[in-house]
Amino acid sequence: MMTPRIRFGRGAAAVALLASTVVLAQQRGAPPPGGAAPAQPGPRGGGRGRGAAQVMDLHGIWPDGGSIPARYTQAGGEQSPPLEWTDAPDGVVSYVLVVHDADAAAGNGTDDMLHWMLWNIPGSQTQLVGSMPQGAELPSGARQISATGPNYRGPGAPASGPPHHYLFELFALDTMLDVPAVGAPPPQTRAAVVAAMAGHVRGKAVYVGLFKR
Repeated sequence: MMTPRIRFGRGAAAVALLASTVVLAQQRGAPPPGGAAPAQPGPRGGGRGRGAAQVMDLHGIWPDGGSIPARYTQAGGEQSPPLEWTDAPDGVVSYVLVVHDADAAAGNGTDDMLHWMLWNIPGSQTQLVGSMPQGAELPSGARQISATGPNYRGPGAPASGPPHHYLFELFALDTMLDVPAVGAPPPQTRAAVVAAMAGHVRGKAVYVGLFKR
């Protein structure tokens, strides 16, 4: 049983590079890397334009915007947390979950730190159980990566400085994504998933957790 949720200001999501990339790609019809043509609109207008994506609710163990328990971090067991979602739009074919540290840059670029990306989560699912196994492809057919491999990477912000904001972003799509989880470095795979999502987002939810050691 999940604990009651406390609403957290969704303004925190404004710092999410992934979210802005997907939204801009949909609004502008921008092609994915490599110059390929943008995905053609699907039913219900292809998700293009402002306000096209339905707002969903995503929640887990801690209150939205609260502290992430140690067992889901690098300071504890580094288990992936259980998650549930509601208010999905009609016609969902798959989901993409992206977990990233909005306060940590990866290298000297503009990407932030990717802690988990799951795509091709079946559209019939409304939850993820905790302690998901490692591996590029899960029994459900979903694929996963993080900055360090095909697994969940727990939050690990240092004790010095303020807590980091960890964003759990769930996207409902009207398609499956033909992006392999192996064969390319995680940053390239992440970019390929984001590009493939453009024009197919039907709903979105954001769930925030804070952590420092």
